[in-house]
Amino acid sequence: MLSLNIKEKSALYAAFMPHLRNGGLFIPTTRQYRLGDPVYMLLSLMDDPAKLPVAGVVAWITPQGAQANKQQGVGVQFSGDESGQNARRKIENLLGNSLQSSRPTHTL
Repeated sequence: MLSLNIKEKSALYAAFMPHLRNGGLFIPTTRQYRLGDPVYMLLSLMDDPAKLPVAGVVAWITPQGAQANKQQGVGVQFSGDESGQNARRKIENLLGNSLQSSRPTHTL
């Protein structure tokens, strides 16, 4: 289980992966994963004391030494169940109009 605490809107924007079906998050890690590996996360977002339990699968891998100095880690696609839908909805509500930004993220 991974615990991820995102306290700033800019960090949430950089980690969010809206282009994945069900949405997802980029998680900086040096741990080795393979595409399709199941991942269970406890997310803490911004000032909300509640932790969101979310299941997902690895859908993106940024290896060490990636081009453009991208941070090493994995992109986890949220599951299509209620926990995944709740996480995506909460993130989209927190980001609001920032979702339309063209600023670079950890993945694109």
